[in-house]
Amino acid sequence: MHVTTSLPEATPRHGGAPVPVEMREWRTIVWDDPVNLMSYVTYVFRSYFGYSHDKAHQLMLQVHNEGQAVVSRGSREKMEVDVHAMHSFGLMATLAPSEEN
Repeated sequence: MHVTTSLPEATPRHGGAPVPVEMREWRTIVWDDPVNLMSYVTYVFRSYFGYSHDKAHQLMLQVHNEGQAVVSRGSREKMEVDVHAMHSFGLMATLAPSEEN
């Protein structure tokens, strides 16, 4: 008996055509932790992503108050680089497909 398995090639959009997997948008999520100072998290967002002080501060407050924040969006490969960079700064981060796809 030969069993064929296949991976999904696309994810359906809400009310539209499917989006090919290679074209899906991904996101980098930074999670709250009890270790890093708020000023340090703001510094990381400014230095790595190039965000303005206001944008970096807003994202840091979202991480602190809501437990997480999406800090970047793009291709899976770029988000893997961003997650690795956040880890190198000592922040907890993960990647996930964007919900809009």
